Amino acid sequence: MPDYIIEPPQPVGLPIAGNDALFPVRRVYCIGRNYAAHAIEMGDDPDRDPPFFFQKNPDNLDPSGKFPYPTKSDDVHYEAEMAVALKTGGVNIPVDSALDHVFGYALSLDMTRRDLQGAAKKKGRPWEVGKAFERSAPIGPILPASDIGHPSEGRLELTVNGETKQEGDLNQMIWKVPEMISYLSDHFELAPGDVILSGTPAGVGPITRGDVMELSIEGLGSLKIPVV
Repeated sequence: MPDYIIEPPQPVGLPIAGNDALFPVRRVYCIGRNYAAHAIEMGDDPDRDPPFFFQKNPDNLDPSGKFPYPTKSDDVHYEAEMAVALKTGGVNIPVDSALDHVFGYALSLDMTRRDLQGAAKKKGRPWEVGKAFERSAPIGPILPASDIGHPSEGRLELTVNGETKQEGDLNQMIWKVPEMISYLSDHFELAPGDVILSGTPAGVGPITRGDVMELSIEGLGSLKIPVV
């Protein structure tokens, strides 16, 4: 074992449904505006332009079951998503074999400091301050594809305090999961442990301390996240 000048950070591990072992996280890729109605509400054209991605940090993924309201923002928004966890990677992965690289799927949220993101966008600056803050991606246990298959359709809903805020269907994705994997592999070398957040439907909006968010996706169950 090599010696390090300081103690190296612990790897990020996510729970797996029905398994005591953890899924190790390498990178987190997030696709932007992947549902037409959400693209419209964010002021974009929903035509199939090439997809775009941003990144969160591995330790932004948080399986603790709660979301601490972050500092430096008065406008924090929920974005309900399905996460895709990869077991293998590579470059130039064909669309028709892309799903062979998927280990499983999970319920997740891409929490966003919308005010800080908006200020950065106006100045043409990167979004990390609005997207990659601590514990900005609550996530549930990973459900292995060997158990549930590869969901390509199914109702997605997010409620806040019991009121429906987001609803859609996985089949409304502009870029489907195999296409996302293939496109990313043309630009990055994907590897085991990579996680892709696959986009959110319309209806994003703010939360406050004391709210309770609940995300459900048909076939993946539900995930309840209180805002603390």
